[in-house]
Amino acid sequence: MRTDTTVRQDGIQALIDKLGEVDAERFITLILREPFDYTEWRREKLDWSLSVRELSKNAQNYANTLN
Repeated sequence: MRTDTTVRQDGIQALIDKLGEVDAERFITLILREPFDYTEWRREKLDWSLSVRELSKNAQNYANTLN
């Protein structure tokens, strides 16, 4: 079993690899700024009957409404 420190380090590195250092730090700040229970949100809001393609399409459509 991996230690909490290793999981934390790998998670931060994954964020940096995907978002870059500045946006990774920004993401962490956003998460810490407001209380958010991802597990609870996932249970309540995520439609598990959707395929990955449908979920991606819905996310893209929603993102387009933000612009």
